[in-house]
Amino acid sequence: LSLKFGDIGNLKGLVIRLLLTTSYYQLSVQNWFSLHRLQLLYNHSVQATFNATGIHAPATYSFRCEHVSSLQRYDALLVPSSANDLSQLWEVTFIDFQIQGFNVQEGHFAHARDCASFFSPAILMGLVMSLVLLLVLAYALHMLIHLKSLDRHYECKASPAYFAQRKDSDMGDEKEPLRNSGNESYELRNQQFGKIYI
Repeated sequence: LSLKFGDIGNLKGLVIRLLLTTSYYQLSVQNWFSLHRLQLLYNHSVQATFNATGIHAPATYSFRCEHVSSLQRYDALLVPSSANDLSQLWEVTFIDFQIQGFNVQEGHFAHARDCASFFSPAILMGLVMSLVLLLVLAYALHMLIHLKSLDRHYECKASPAYFAQRKDSDMGDEKEPLRNSGNESYELRNQQFGKIYI
């Protein structure tokens, strides 16, 4: 694909040549096109050659990117093909770049595949924060499941108290006086006890 500037001043002899290929990938079961190389020609001589990286899309789609550039601040999708040629002297930047090499219908671009990576910094930060929140939630649920009732910690450990079961009519017959060091005491005869925990 060659872009010619026609009779525009100093750009009259400038041609931008985009070398595109198509390949069939069994994993996606469809053809994909790729931009492999970009060449700058001036007066029919090659001035610079850049290898393209990451510029590909299904053949029925177009490829769109906000910046396709040889500059590092724009992620440098265009890389000089050699350190010895004149490519190092050129800086190439396309703004609002969109390309479709094949299956163009009625002169309109097909649905675009965007160049934005799925793992952009914002998305990665969101995934990390989601993972941290998920770990906190799992720890909180773990603590709730293993939380013991407070009643168990405050159970009385004292010995049980025994109270005799009495009948009002037999109150006088159930006790027998005891003599012990001058104090008057009584022992219950009835051996039926009720056990009560306090």
